[in-house]
Amino acid sequence: MTAQRRGVPAFARAQKLVPYLYVSPTVLLLIVLMAYPIITVLGYSLMDGAIMKRNPMFVGIANYLTLFNNPVYWQATGQTLYFTVVSVVFHLTIGMIFALLLNSPFLHPLVRGVLRALFILPWLFTAVIIAIVWRLLLDPSGVINIVLMGLNLIDSRVEWLSSTSTALHALTFINIWAGYPLYMVSLLAGLQGIPKDLYEAARIDGASAVQQFWFVTIPQLKPIIISIALLDFIWTMQVFPLVWMTTGGGPIYATEMMSTFTYKLAFSSTQFSLASASAITILVISMAVTFFYIRHQVRSAS
Repeated sequence: MTAQRRGVPAFARAQKLVPYLYVSPTVLLLIVLMAYPIITVLGYSLMDGAIMKRNPMFVGIANYLTLFNNPVYWQATGQTLYFTVVSVVFHLTIGMIFALLLNSPFLHPLVRGVLRALFILPWLFTAVIIAIVWRLLLDPSGVINIVLMGLNLIDSRVEWLSSTSTALHALTFINIWAGYPLYMVSLLAGLQGIPKDLYEAARIDGASAVQQFWFVTIPQLKPIIISIALLDFIWTMQVFPLVWMTTGGGPIYATEMMSTFTYKLAFSSTQFSLASASAITILVISMAVTFFYIRHQVRSAS
C-alpha cells in the first residue's frame, strides 16, 4: 500500500511532463532554425570582419553607427516604408471592394464564379513569374506603353522600371496587384459570417447603405482587418524576390529596399558585419509590429 502511495506522485509528475514532450520537437526546431541564427547574426553585427576573418574583433555598436551614417541605408529604409505602407493601404482597399462585389446578392452566381477566378488569379503565381510577366508588360515596347499611347494618355514610351522617377511607383503597383487576393478572400469570408439581422436592424433604424457599411460591416470586420494588415506589413517589408527580379534595387538605388540593401552588403560587398547589423534593424522593426499583432490577438481572444 505504501509503495502504491509513493508511486502516485511520481506518476502525476510524469503526467505533467507529457504536454512538454509533445511540444519539444517544435521548440527544438525553433531553436535550431530561428533562435540560433538570430543570435549568430546579432553576434556578427557586433564584430569587425565576421566570417571573412579567422578571429574577428569585437567592436560593439560600431557597425550600427557606420550603417546609420550611410545615406543609402536611410534611402532604402524610406523607400521600404513607402513601398510597405502604400501596398498595405491599397491591398486593403482593393480587397474590400472586390470582397463587397463578390458578396453582393445582386450578382449572378455564374458571374460571381468567373470574377472570383479572375480576381484570385494573381495569388496563384510565384514572385518569379510575376516579376517576369510585369517586366515584359512594362517594357518600353511592352503592352502597357502600347495601350497608353493608343489611348493618347502618354506621348512617348515610358521606361517604367528603368527610370528613377517611375521605378518605385511601378514596383509598388506590381506588389499591390500581387497581394490584394489575400485580403479579398479573408474579407469575403468575414462578410459572409456577418449576421443578416444586423443589417435588417440597421435598415429598420433608417440607416443608408453607407451608414450600414461604416457602422455594421467595418466593426464586424475590424479584427480581420487589423490582423491581416499587421501581417501584411511584416511580410511586405521583407519582400526580396519581387524587387530583385524586377529592378534589383536600381536604377541608382531608386528601388533599393532594406532587404536588397542587406543582400548586397553581404554577397556583393562581402561586408557581413554591416549586413548583419542591417538585418538586425529589419528584425527590430518586424518585432515591433509583431508585438502589436500579438497584443491584438490576445485582446481578441479575451
